[in-house]
Amino acid sequence: MAELVYRPAIGLALTLFKAWDLKIDCKGSENIPRSGGAVLVSNHISYLDFIFNGLAALPQKRLVRFMAKESVFRHKVSGPLMRAMKHIPVDRNQGEAAYAHALDSLRSGEVIGVFPEATISQSFTLKSFKSGAARLAQEAGVPLVPMAVWGTQRLWTKGHPRNFKRSHTPITIRVGEAIEASRDKYAGALTRQLRERVQELLEAAQRAYPVRPKSPDDTWWMPAHLGGTAPTPEQLRAAEAH
Repeated sequence: MAELVYRPAIGLALTLFKAWDLKIDCKGSENIPRSGGAVLVSNHISYLDFIFNGLAALPQKRLVRFMAKESVFRHKVSGPLMRAMKHIPVDRNQGEAAYAHALDSLRSGEVIGVFPEATISQSFTLKSFKSGAARLAQEAGVPLVPMAVWGTQRLWTKGHPRNFKRSHTPITIRVGEAIEASRDKYAGALTRQLRERVQELLEAAQRAYPVRPKSPDDTWWMPAHLGGTAPTPEQLRAAEAH
């Protein structure tokens, strides 16, 4: 049943990307295993990241089941679609149910997509990682596959209007080599290793990105350390404290 809904949804997404004339550069898809369970772990800078993460798995003929906040499943349009595609709702007050659901899916050979930052990074830099992805991979005995996306924030991100025009926006995706989630390693140490690998992939995606801001008004999507005007992590923490 899930595939009957998932594959047409992919077709619709690809049609939209063509209409928007997105320039998608994806490298490393071969690092996603062709069979068996795996935890796909990505940075999070846009509401659309899960679509591009899923796109990276298509060359390996894999469909990714994403862990997403429960409110998405309550929406009258996205809710039925998310449930039909077997994505996993996460209620932050009752995370154990989502964890158990994801573990069952991994053990049955599914690829699970996780954003270990939990929320969109408005600084467009990596936030700290929660250890759930590492613990899931360890318990299920499956690899962690790190990846990074860049450019998706220019389409739709927190605090900025959507840009669904024919914008020729480049999207860069990098998938890294799988990390063995050894049970004899602390989940915290494995999470630090995972974050370092995602950081390397993010920097590689940024270096490969073919365009720079067109004008001073267009610097909002670049992080401060790369010369952009996105808020720094420190500025965001200070704003949250007030």
